[in-house]
Amino acid sequence: MIVVTGGAGFIGSATVWALNQKGEENIIVVDELRSGEKWKNLNGLKFNDFYHKMDFLEMVVSGDLPFDVEAVIHLGACSATTEKDADYLMDNNYKYSQEMAKLCAEKDARFIYASSAATYGDGDKGYDDDESRLEELRPLNMYGYSKHMFDLWLRQTGLNEKAVGLKFFNVYGPNEYHKDDMRSVVHKAFEQVRDTGKVKLFKSHHPDYKDGEQKRDFVYVKDAVGMALFFLENPDINGIFNVGTANARTWNDLVTALFNAMGKPVNIEYIDMPGHLKGKYQYYTKANSDKIRKAGYTDKIHTLEEGVTDYVQNYLMKDIYLGM
Repeated sequence: MIVVTGGAGFIGSATVWALNQKGEENIIVVDELRSGEKWKNLNGLKFNDFYHKMDFLEMVVSGDLPFDVEAVIHLGACSATTEKDADYLMDNNYKYSQEMAKLCAEKDARFIYASSAATYGDGDKGYDDDESRLEELRPLNMYGYSKHMFDLWLRQTGLNEKAVGLKFFNVYGPNEYHKDDMRSVVHKAFEQVRDTGKVKLFKSHHPDYKDGEQKRDFVYVKDAVGMALFFLENPDINGIFNVGTANARTWNDLVTALFNAMGKPVNIEYIDMPGHLKGKYQYYTKANSDKIRKAGYTDKIHTLEEGVTDYVQNYLMKDIYLGM
């Protein structure tokens, strides 16, 4: 079985969808659905069984798994960059990940896990996925630090030699609707344009960037999971790799692509950034993709305009999900 933790979530359900596209259905989905509508992400996908994340953890710790594990694609985590409960983040993002890594080491199974570009902090150390420089990174929030701690732990234990860590940059695309405030700006802006005809973006509080000219590496979820599955298909390649486009684009570029995809005139209002974000805001991110390309990943990556157009016209405007 291929285990996908966080398999009902945004990137997780897209991963299950991508596996199905390749004809793979021997999949175990691990997640926590609660009372929201995240279950819709699973509607139409093909997998063998579903386990609540805590039930699965208990089986792992007790050595009582009822199936053989070929691989664990560990995407389950609290991904809220504004989460302040450090103990909660440690349990979900650090301790849980340790158990998944130890399981794969014991079973000689493939271990692919989600790290994050949030580990790079303000970017003053660059965005080079060189593991020898991990200790130099200083994340800006507890979410990024929890991911950074696991990257360090895996390296310190030597388990990184049979694992792949994926530093996801700004991922957007179908199946993210349930993420509330952690949804991409594409999803939030789509609702704003649909309801009001305009988009609100944060003003810049950095002298080097004009309003709306803050830059991020926006990567379409279909490309992100394509990179993840490349490592499933190439089990001899290990290490930490950036998952991005290697292009930094502005928020203005992003919403302009959205307006164009919706056939609406561009109408942007700039608003003050909340005080609690000002010291923790990344003004620039750009993945260095040399390492993943040298590893053999050759697939074409959607441009920002291509990804936004596909997302808006084939999913948001039709109110459908991957797998439907």
